[in-house]
This record gives sequence, structure tokens and C-alpha cells, in this order.
Amino acid sequence: MTVGPGYAAAMKLLPRLSFGVGDRFAHEAEAHLEAFEQLAKRGVVVAPVWNKSNREHSFIGSEPASVRAAAARAVATRRWPHPWFVDADHIRLETVDRFLESSDFFTIDVADSIGRQAPAADVEAFVARHPELAKPLAVPGITKVIRLSEDAVARIAGRYLLACREAGAIWRHIEHARGGDVVIEVSMDETDEPQTPPDLLVILALLAEERIPLQTIAPKFTGRFNKGVDYVGDVSRFEQEFSDDIAVCAYAAAQYGLPQSLKLSVHSGSDKFSLYPVIRRTLARTGAGVHLKTAGTTWLEEVIGLAESGGDGLALVKEIYAYALDHVDEFCAPYAAVIDIDRRRLPSAAEVAAWDGPRFAASIRHVPANPAFNPHMRQLLHVSFKVAAKHGVRYTDLLQANRAIVARQVTDNILDRHLVPLFLDP
Repeated sequence: MTVGPGYAAAMKLLPRLSFGVGDRFAHEAEAHLEAFEQLAKRGVVVAPVWNKSNREHSFIGSEPASVRAAAARAVATRRWPHPWFVDADHIRLETVDRFLESSDFFTIDVADSIGRQAPAADVEAFVARHPELAKPLAVPGITKVIRLSEDAVARIAGRYLLACREAGAIWRHIEHARGGDVVIEVSMDETDEPQTPPDLLVILALLAEERIPLQTIAPKFTGRFNKGVDYVGDVSRFEQEFSDDIAVCAYAAAQYGLPQSLKLSVHSGSDKFSLYPVIRRTLARTGAGVHLKTAGTTWLEEVIGLAESGGDGLALVKEIYAYALDHVDEFCAPYAAVIDIDRRRLPSAAEVAAWDGPRFAASIRHVPANPAFNPHMRQLLHVSFKVAAKHGVRYTDLLQANRAIVARQVTDNILDRHLVPLFLDP
């Protein structure tokens, strides 16, 4: 595979199809890998990417090395013969160092710098270097010609230039510390406004000037990507936007010498089931690749497995829910932009205390057709994983004691609700 002129031949290449999974407590890597194995037996090989952010490590008290250790054990035990990766998720310059030794995939998050106005002279110089952006552009795969005026190019560049420079600084820090044998993603999804395909084209030109060996980019799409529940928005509009963004990535890779492995990354926030058929159809039609991240699902499947196990496991998850209910503001504040919880729809701790295991599990297992499913309860528990960390070995000992049922929830969820709908024709 060509990596693009000027990029290191040693650059680690991300396969066409990759899927990011989270493992908050580093106990489910084998269960994850079983799902990827089952998919491979059905003819589709997808690279697993285990990811965990600095914020999640801080909440739980873990270190990045634990993610690689768990993934490596699973790969060795199950003899996984295909590529796999460990993602330093949503890192910034001040947090990247602790991930340098254990990660080979770096999601560079520059969302906080989006909208900081770049110096006018720098914007003018960029526009002057790229007169092609202010001409009508017929991008293969996009029906409408992209038409940007010089003023429009300047407006977009002014909004994103400093963010792209920050991405370049982080990339150079990574390269200096450990060389170029890594996968680099730039994330711009955790911001207020979605990036349109023309925005993305200008952004990719800016990133190319930073000489970043960019293999995936995570834009913010239209619609809401709330944590742990399905997409809220116009699916047909997403389909057009996703298709156009794929075309822009291919065009920019050729135009600006970015790696030809460049592909879109969809930071799903977990479980965007209504988008999976759209993504699958578009990939089949275009031959493009995708990286999709659905990190928080695993923690919820652990809770479901403990509930189903009854006894001490069920008792603990009821305690976790009661504590989360009493600390809604604390747990929801860091995720306010990506959750929609109607507190009137949250059952009381007293009500939940009377439930049996299957009833508790059904309330948060993401099967929308089940009348017992409660998306508000699911979202609250999704963002409350640090409660389990407070219980320490009590929680992890229960995961071990109920290994079979917990692992089955994790594997079945990743395989049946995510990998198969995304990558296999119905």
C-alpha cells in the first residue's frame, strides 16, 4: 500500500476496516477478540483497536500500560493472526507522554482549539498557497461541484488553522519520542458545529501542511451522537454527508500527498445502530474503509452480566445505580454535550432494589424493541463507570467469579449488534 510521498516507509498501516473497543477495567479483551474471530470465520477481517482515554484512566486510577498488557495477553492466548492496535484516545500535548510507550495508535484531539481565530496574516498566506480551493472543484464521488470563494476558504481556515497546528505539534512530539511507526488520527468531533465536506477539504489541506501522516480523521457529523444510545437525526442526511466525506478524503489524499490509507473515523459514542446499514452500504459502494469507535459498550455489558448472574453481582449493580442516581449532576457534567437524560424517566433506587436480574439487565441492554429498555437509565450508567472503580477489587473479583456470563454478554454484543450489522450483508 502506498503511504503517500514524503512519509516514512516505517509508518504503521491501519487496515481498511478497523473497530475501536473500550475496556474500562481491562478484563474483557479475550471476549472482544472472540467476536472478531467469529467475524473473521464469516469472511471479514476487522482489526481490533483497544482504546482508553486519559480521562478514563484518571477516573479509574489505571495506567495506559494496562490496556496493552490485557490486549497482548488476549492476542497471545487466542493466537489472533491479524493486526491489532492500542489507541491513546483523545490525547493532547499535556497528556500524550504517559501513552508513548504502550500505544501504537494516537487519537489527537484538537477540538478545544477549534474556533480560536488564527492570525490574519497566516490565514491570508494559506489562501494564497491554495488558490485551487477557491475554484469550482469537481470531486469524484460528489454530485455537486464544491464552490468556495476566497472569503469562504479564509473563514474555514481561520476557524481550524490553530487546531491543525496543534495537531502538528503533537504529532512531532510523538515522532521525536518514538519514531513514525504509529497510526495517527486527528479528532475534531467533540465540538459544537459539524464540519461540512467543504470544511473537511480545507482541514485536510491544513493538516497536510503540517506533514502529519494522517490515516484517519474523526469529524463531527450532523445529528446527535449521545453516549450509549442510537443516533438522533436525519439518517438520509448522514448518509449523504458520510459519502461526500469519503470522497473528500480520497481527493485530498491524492491532491495533497496524504497517506492513501486515509479514511474516516466515526466516534459513535456507542450503539448508533440506525447508521450501521448506511455505513455498510456506502463502504460496499465506494470500496472505502472506516474506523468506528464504540468504547463504552463493554462496561455496560459487564453490568448486564453481573445483573444476570444474580446474587452478589446483582446486589452490586443495584448499589452502583443507587449511587449514580444520587450523583447525577457529578457524573453527567463531563458528558453534558453527548447525553440526553430525562430524570423523570429514571426509576427510583427503591424500585430497582425490587427487580430481579433479568429485569435489571433488560432495562439497560440496548434492545429498543423491548418495552423494559430504558435509554435514560442506560445513559446514566454509561457515564457512571467510576462508581465501579470505587469498589475496586469487589467489582473486579465479581467479574472473575462470573467470567462466563459476563464474557458472553460482551462477545454477543460486539458481534451481533455491531460487527455483523456493520460489515456483513443481511
